[in-house]
Parts: sequence; C-alpha cells; structure tokens
Amino acid sequence: MTRILGIDPGSQRTGVGVIDVADNGTLTHVWHGALVIGGEATFPLRLKRIFDELCEIIGEHGPVEAAIERVFMARNPDSALKLGQARGAAIVAMVSKGVVVHEYAATEVKQAVVGTGRADKTQVQHMIGLILGIKGPLQADAADALAIAVAHAHTRTSLERVGIPRTAWRRR
Repeated sequence: MTRILGIDPGSQRTGVGVIDVADNGTLTHVWHGALVIGGEATFPLRLKRIFDELCEIIGEHGPVEAAIERVFMARNPDSALKLGQARGAAIVAMVSKGVVVHEYAATEVKQAVVGTGRADKTQVQHMIGLILGIKGPLQADAADALAIAVAHAHTRTSLERVGIPRTAWRRR
C-alpha cells in the first residue's frame, strides 16, 4: 500500500487530497480538504501558513509520495507569480518531511481522470467522486487535489509495468 498526497496549489485556497493505492492498483479515498488562506497581514505569512498546514497534514496522514500541479502561464503575471510562490511553499513542506514530489500539468491530470485534457472542473469533480466512491458534492480545489493524486497513482502503475522513467516520455 502506498499513500499519496495530491496538492492543487493556490495563494488563496490550496486543495489537498490523500489517497491509498493498494498493490493491485485499487484506489481508496483517505481525506480531502481545502486550505483557505487569507486574513494574514502579509503575503509571506500566507506562504508560511501553507507550509505549516501542509506539514501538519503530512504528519497526520503520512504520505510517502506526493503530486502537485505544475504552474501554467496565467493572463495576469502577478497572479502567476503568487501561484508559483504558493506552489514553492507546498513543495518545500513536502520535501522537508521526506515526501517524494512529482509534478503534473493540468492537462495530464484531466487526461488521466476524465479521458480528455480539456475537461472542465465539474467533469473532474464528477469522475473523482465515481473513482473514489465519494458521495455528495466535492469542493473544486479538493477534487482537483484528489485528481492530481489519482493521476499520479495511474502514472506510477503504468511506469512500473513498462519500466520506462517518466522523464523519457517527453521529446526534447
């Protein structure tokens, strides 16, 4: 059994999800939530809160691997920069706790979970509910975090079968 942490980083809301992957590939939902960041006096204090809360979640749930969404180019450079900093705080939290980090583009996650890289948020939420047997509505950021964890679970299983490192998939 492998426990995977999925993170959908954000400077105001960071989605977090934890799943277990059995040796036979069966996925089990463990926990999910969204860290609502706000009210801090400064942006650096927001980053510290992301770091602190993720360290606490890692300590509580004990994942050995993690997956986080890669930064995409946003229309607003300031927003992209803040997102990158929030992502950095999350990565440092994981690495400081000894968790191996893997990165995925949003299109890779949607492809793995929904079957198309152009899926919308409601499709991702619906499929994550089906895949993990979660009843009722899922908060969007938490669903995205679970989707990132599920995408990593599927990818790692495929890599184990094929024996090719993920870095070899991309042409340079």
